[in-house]
Amino acid sequence: MDEFILRVCYSAPGFLMAICLHEYGHAWMSNRFGDNTAKAHGRLSLNPAVHYDLFGTIILPIIFAASNYGIFGYAKPVPVDARNFKNFRQAIFWVSFAGPLANIILMIFSALFSVLLARFLPRDFFLYEQLVYMMGYSVQINVLLAVFNLIPIPPLDGSRMVSSFLSYDKARFYEGLERYSFMFFLLLWVTQAFRYLMYPAIWASNQIVFLFSMLFS
Repeated sequence: MDEFILRVCYSAPGFLMAICLHEYGHAWMSNRFGDNTAKAHGRLSLNPAVHYDLFGTIILPIIFAASNYGIFGYAKPVPVDARNFKNFRQAIFWVSFAGPLANIILMIFSALFSVLLARFLPRDFFLYEQLVYMMGYSVQINVLLAVFNLIPIPPLDGSRMVSSFLSYDKARFYEGLERYSFMFFLLLWVTQAFRYLMYPAIWASNQIVFLFSMLFS
């Protein structure tokens, strides 16, 4: 129980920031391309209260944490009205990519701050260990969310990025595969294929941490 509580406490700040920035990225980019639907619904915000989903933001992360896995979950999807986009294909691609991109950027900053804290924060500071662990978890969580959402399986962001390059009929057929998404995800989980997809991303994030460590050594 103590391990579970510590895992949640260390992971929760990075997790909440990751999912909020992910949805904020979608909302911000959508607004930039002429659709203010998300803004009108109050979703152009970093406030967790406007993004949280009962199952995805609370129940699912607790299940993962209790199962000794890293915290994983999601926020309520940002509403988008593609009819308002001036450049439809370009907008769909960038609005979809904005969420994972936000996680990649946050991962880089988390890596930077983890190194800065470990290097310059006095080790006798009473929250030294906790803050370093929080930044480490933030790196892992953002890598996980970015890679997962870039998988081209509907309705993930990666699938919408692919759809932006397809003709109308092919895009509709491709998006129709969403009815089989649960089986795809189950296959990824059972075969541990997602773990292999994560290896290059984890390696890259470790290299970023190492690079920052070298810069501030």
